[in-house]
Amino acid sequence: MNEVQLEVAKAYPNDSGRGIARLDPDTLLHLKLSPGDIIEIEGGDVTAAKVWRADRQDWNTDTVRIDGFTRQNADVGIGERVTIRKAEAEKAEKLVLAPPEEASVQFGSDAAGMVKRQILKRPVVERDIVPVMSSTNHPFMRSPGQAIPLIAVETEPDGVALITEDTDVELREEPISGFEKTGGGITYEDIGGLQNEIQRVREMVELPMKHPQIFKKLGIEPPQGVLLHGPPGTGKTLLAKAVANETSASFFSIAGPEIISKYYGESEQQLREIFEDATEESPSIIFIDELDSIAPKREDVTGEVERRVVAQLLTMMDGLESRGQVIVIAATNRVDSVDPALRRPGRFDREIEIGVPDEVGREEILQIHTRGMPLSDDVELPRLAAETHGFVGADIESLTKEAAMKALRRYLPEIDLDEEDIPPSLIDRMIIKREDFRGALNEVSPSAMREVLVELPKISWDDVGGLEDAKGQVKESIEWPMNQSEKFERMGIEPPAGVLLYGPPGTGKTLMAKAVANETDANFISVRGPQLLSKWVGESEKAIRQTFRKARQVAPTVIFFDELDSLAPGRGGDVGSNVSERVVNQLLTEMDGLEDMEDVMVIGATNRPDMIDPALIRSGRFDRLIDIGEPDTDGREQILKIHTDDTPLAPDVSLREIAEITEGYVGSDLESIAREAAIEALRDDDDAEEVEMQHFRSALESVRPTVNDDIREYFEQMEDEFRGGGREMDRQRGSGRIGFQ
Repeated sequence: MNEVQLEVAKAYPNDSGRGIARLDPDTLLHLKLSPGDIIEIEGGDVTAAKVWRADRQDWNTDTVRIDGFTRQNADVGIGERVTIRKAEAEKAEKLVLAPPEEASVQFGSDAAGMVKRQILKRPVVERDIVPVMSSTNHPFMRSPGQAIPLIAVETEPDGVALITEDTDVELREEPISGFEKTGGGITYEDIGGLQNEIQRVREMVELPMKHPQIFKKLGIEPPQGVLLHGPPGTGKTLLAKAVANETSASFFSIAGPEIISKYYGESEQQLREIFEDATEESPSIIFIDELDSIAPKREDVTGEVERRVVAQLLTMMDGLESRGQVIVIAATNRVDSVDPALRRPGRFDREIEIGVPDEVGREEILQIHTRGMPLSDDVELPRLAAETHGFVGADIESLTKEAAMKALRRYLPEIDLDEEDIPPSLIDRMIIKREDFRGALNEVSPSAMREVLVELPKISWDDVGGLEDAKGQVKESIEWPMNQSEKFERMGIEPPAGVLLYGPPGTGKTLMAKAVANETDANFISVRGPQLLSKWVGESEKAIRQTFRKARQVAPTVIFFDELDSLAPGRGGDVGSNVSERVVNQLLTEMDGLEDMEDVMVIGATNRPDMIDPALIRSGRFDRLIDIGEPDTDGREQILKIHTDDTPLAPDVSLREIAEITEGYVGSDLESIAREAAIEALRDDDDAEEVEMQHFRSALESVRPTVNDDIREYFEQMEDEFRGGGREMDRQRGSGRIGFQ
């Protein structure tokens, strides 16, 4: 009999609950199988599955990918080996299914037919768990997309039975006792984008429980505790649930605040009791959610209770009594406020950061959450994954729900809410389209950015007139590193850390920053200089720290400092509270300190570059200084075109002529001219249909140019300074010669 031994791996997100095993082409050939055949899988138990071909990345690896239910049926865990051979499947004449012990289910009228349609052509072995997907119009409702485990109590004939049209499927409502398998709960297939983290948690938790002899042989103690930390919504609690489910260990969960009691000594006693129960029922896992709430730093807390609870936890985790096979997993999103005594080996040996998922991870999470959704063909998950920077698992889940609600709103007019039943034909027609996801994207924002999120203006490079040279420089400095980082890697250089846009007021510095934010698809945090300053000592610096920390969490991010001169003036000048000096120091360390900036770009804008602290303008901080000067004639014509795009112009209006006579006018002045001209036209005639040249001429008289000779000279001087190094500038600054005359 031909058979092979393979290692078990987790299933692809879309295969969950479908009874599929994926093998690579060589194994299929060796076992003389073709896709769609039935195989027997033998681990601790024997079960059967339908075989399909694995994706290319799994070829030539000795693995078989099966989902949590099949793993439970075969009684194996991920990473263990199973024997696989071709099965002799016979047509099933009869199949009896019943829910497991803890679930009582009411079946609707056509439940049996419904279940049968779902499991047609599936192989079933007696005692198997058969997952049935619940859908919206299901006779027994759980949340859609969740599989309901039913147990195959009886099959005729015995052995591997294949469900066909002729099989008689019978459902019993009475739960069956004596079947200890329960197929509920979270499996590793329900967690997306945490490949390495799952691997590390399993080494720590599953290995010591299933194979303690390995650790004995190596002469080491198995690890005692794992601390999962990372931003909210990344899947820390979910991972702990999955581990508990997959190891079949007893699971005890402590929600931090629940055990705190007002009576003396009671909180500690509750902790002790949980540890005692866990030791009795070992192997077991104790999961402490929100660890920072019950184990804060003892020197920072005023309450006596918290200190005693921390001390009790320390002794329970590493005291004189041995804990046996009890592993403690804790989760927190504020790892720095946990008492340091807990964060040493012997207590929490491993700290695993569960971070914001990358693009591949986001795609996997999207696949998991859209598993049971009727998606239309134009929904491209890879593209959605690319557009959701900084989204964590919880955000993606909320995005898919929001898209489904948007789809539902489309069908609502056809639904009569007073009727009991919604016609099945309508339900079958419902699909979720790409525009539903589009709309949902506008409403769901990454949770780590909630406090600092800015509504992104829909401004593209086409809305920025003139300034071709400056645009090119900004694109090189910001868009290339974000969108084509391989160019920089190929040349072996680091992209610039920051870009400072300087120039006269109204030339379009802020507008450029908006365009950049839009074009790079990055998250955008806008910091207006003065709003960070606070009268409390240390608050302003904290605000800057927080901004950079958030930006790192949801990278790629562009941080935009408007009016940088108000936030970072030259140090040594101001008398008083020194706030701005401390703010400058904080900015310097953030931009070029020991911590890595990763995918965070900083843009500053100012029209007083001489007032900015010189330490900020050196390489490694604001490396690129881009002069956004007044536009030339062509540029002015372009800007006028943009601002008169929706204005009905008379045939005699020549924008070129206006552009030629408006030297010294910057973008914001030209916008005023276009507006004034339209108002002039309305002043002349209430029912005016178009704006004529004479209106532009009179508008020119009322709008004066921003840039005069003094300003022009000042910025030319600045440009020379920045180009030729800053020594001359420092000398002049000392003598007080720089500034507007």
